[in-house]
Amino acid sequence: MPSQKQSWSILIFCFNEVETVAKVTNQVLGVLEQMAADSYEVLLVDDGSTDGSQPEIERIARTSERISYRFHPENLGIGHALRTGYFNVKYENVCAVPADGQFDVQELLPFSVVEPNTFISFYRKENTTYTPARNALSYFNRMLNKWLNGVDLKDVNWVKIYKTDVLSTLNLEIESSLVESEICAKLIISGNRVLEVPSKYLPREAGVSKGASMKIVRQAMTDTLLLGSVLRRFRKSILNE
Repeated sequence: MPSQKQSWSILIFCFNEVETVAKVTNQVLGVLEQMAADSYEVLLVDDGSTDGSQPEIERIARTSERISYRFHPENLGIGHALRTGYFNVKYENVCAVPADGQFDVQELLPFSVVEPNTFISFYRKENTTYTPARNALSYFNRMLNKWLNGVDLKDVNWVKIYKTDVLSTLNLEIESSLVESEICAKLIISGNRVLEVPSKYLPREAGVSKGASMKIVRQAMTDTLLLGSVLRRFRKSILNE
């Protein structure tokens, strides 16, 4: 049986979220305190914001020794923000949440203790804020992941909880938003169990969604094909162990 208390790292990734990042950080700290974690940290990763988010993040970090941050000098995309976060956390469980406030962090509370060899995959029950084009892109991405890469999750691009020590063994190669597809596929190939959990998708309080620019769409399509070769090499390495 796992310990009744586990340590936590929560990554908050941000791009032009100056109006919501403080609120989300406070909500995350409140949830971590309710979890009564052994130890915990909050890592804010700003992906080249231009709206004053970085001075706000510096101010937020001064309010608690448990808060740290990393800044990208320019906007590199969500994949780079996630990689920066995942490569710089230190506690047992790691979870990345958006700074826009569209994930209800209270949904983490039932999972304060995560069993070994298990990861949690939240999926949005309904998404009334996406445009038809964004919904079509999400569906296309899911089908490609299923057919080409064997990743059959309800919502690979929403919030996850991973074991940090396992994450560090995966030799991540993808740099776009498909890094989550790479992580999930490699965990499943390695024999980890996935627990899929329904999640609310809260309305955005401020700012504009950045998820469907043509640059991001092109990179995601390219990396979906690249991911196939990445996973073939990973399967081969597992078989040769």
